[in-house]
Formats: sequence, C-alpha cells, structure tokens
Amino acid sequence: MKIFSAAHCCAILAGFALSVANAATSAPPPVFVLNSLEANVSVIDPVTWTETVRIPTGKEPHHLYLTPDEKSLIVANALGDTLTFVDPRTAQVQRTVRGIVDPYHLRFSPDMKWLITAANRLNHVDFYRWDGNEPVLVKRVATSRTPSHMWIDSRSTTVYVSMQDSDELVAMDIATQTIKWRTKTGAMPADVYGSGDDRRLFVGLTGSDGVEVFDISGREPRSIKKITTGNGAHAFRAAGDGRHLYVSNRVANSISKIDMGTQEVVATYPVPGGPDCMDVSADGRWIYVSSRWARKLSVVDTQAGKVVRQVAVGKSPHGVWTLQHAPR
Repeated sequence: MKIFSAAHCCAILAGFALSVANAATSAPPPVFVLNSLEANVSVIDPVTWTETVRIPTGKEPHHLYLTPDEKSLIVANALGDTLTFVDPRTAQVQRTVRGIVDPYHLRFSPDMKWLITAANRLNHVDFYRWDGNEPVLVKRVATSRTPSHMWIDSRSTTVYVSMQDSDELVAMDIATQTIKWRTKTGAMPADVYGSGDDRRLFVGLTGSDGVEVFDISGREPRSIKKITTGNGAHAFRAAGDGRHLYVSNRVANSISKIDMGTQEVVATYPVPGGPDCMDVSADGRWIYVSSRWARKLSVVDTQAGKVVRQVAVGKSPHGVWTLQHAPR
C-alpha cells in the first residue's frame, strides 16, 4: 500500500477542486426563454437540452437584453414595471430594478450611454442614461399607438421604433430625445433591423405576409420594397455573417432567411407552434426559437433545414437569448 503525506493529499484535493471548477467554467452558458404568461424564465442546458430551473420575474416578461459589459442579462417585465438582472453564465438572479414603467422592449445604444425602453401599453418611449450600473430616466416621449420594437443606428444617434397599432415607423434623435420623422408602414409593424451601413431598415409586418424595406439614407425615409416571407412576419435575428437576416413568420409557422444585399428570401425553414424570438449559435448552424403557441423552445438545424429538437417550457414563450451566440 502506498502512503501519501498530508501535504501530498492536500495537493491532490486542491487539484481535484481546480479541475471541477474548470469544468464548471468551461460548460456552455444556458439558453434563456421568457415565459410571458407565467412571469418566469426557463433556463435550458444546451448539452442535455433539458430545463434545469425556472427563474421568477415580474409580470409579463417579453424581451431581454445583455448589458454592454456582458455581465448581466436584463429581463424586461412589462406589467411588473421592473427589470430583472440575471447572470448569463450561472443563471443566478443578481438584482431587481423597480420603477421602470412598462418596459416591453429595450435596447442599449452602441456607445453604451443609453438604455431605451418602449412602453407598449402606455404609448411612450423612455430614454435612460446608463452609467454602467443604474438607468436614470432623462425623458419620456409620447408616441403613436403601441410602440413595439426598436433599432438603434451604429453611431448611437437615432432610435427607430415601430408603432404596432398605428402602422408607423418613428425615428427619434437620441441626444435631444425628440421625434425626427414618422412614416406609414404596412400592417402591424413589429421588429426592426438596420443594415450595417445604416442605409436600410427592415420592418416585420405581423399583420401581413412579409418584410418592408426602407431607405433611410436621405432626409426622409422611403419605402423601397416588400419582401414576401410568410404570414405574421414578426421578429428578426442576424445570421451572424454580416449578410443574412432571419425573420420568424408566426402565422405561417416558418423562418425565412433574407439576403440583405439582394433583398430576397434564400431559404425557408418550417417551424411549428408560432415561431417568435430567436437566437443563433456561435457557429451559425443552430437557430433557437420560441414556439409561442406550443410552449416549446425549438432548435432548427440550418444545414438540415428543419427542427431537430424541442424543449418544453412555460406559457407563451417569447424572448430567447444565450451568451454563446453569433454576432447580432
């Protein structure tokens, strides 16, 4: 029998503890799915594809966004008037910020100085100064009916907001928190996505069957094309290659892949259950999408062109996010 010294045993134990710690930190970060009608978040293990825990939030969480330092995932609880901060690596709740009125959708400006929220029920957009830790309200701007989704240009000068029930796209100057222009869109505009050169905006038309493209390079916006994708075109997610854009078609039960250069659909993937918000794996192969009406997270293999896995989550799953993702 070989006998080890106490010091040797301590070294072995220390090495074991270090290996366990390294294994924990090397584990892939979870996939988060908001369950809007259950006021919680499903945490999905991307190795076993099982739900590991549900995190309580405020009422009606709809969208979520990563802080610029990537240390917190912010869940916007629209009816709870709160923001829940969650560690994107461990899924531990960090804190709750109260007094944020009806935060339906949210975005940080690229220069990391502003946090902007859309109050979907109350018809206003709120501009918060962001110091890296706390949002401070600067101004509340009244809008048209039902501000829905937002996009901020690469220079952090303009935020574009869709008005779901007045069929409009509104541009606001961030520095002065004033409306620059507004223009009519197709039926029920939802998500908004801007091209990398800030010259084009893509708007999902949930009340129609496609995506409206606007030229915003001049003083006034111009609607230049309608891309037919499928009924209920709703949410966008960049493919991560700088060229392609995914849009979920909630009514058509599909996801379309758009070439932003040619403004044409180049692929379509069938997804059951009302596909909504999406995220994309770091290698670009997998789309993680909430199947809103089926209470599922669906995983699409873009190479096979189909759903290859579904994970049961809560009622009315909406936002989806993971730290290990393709460029947005």
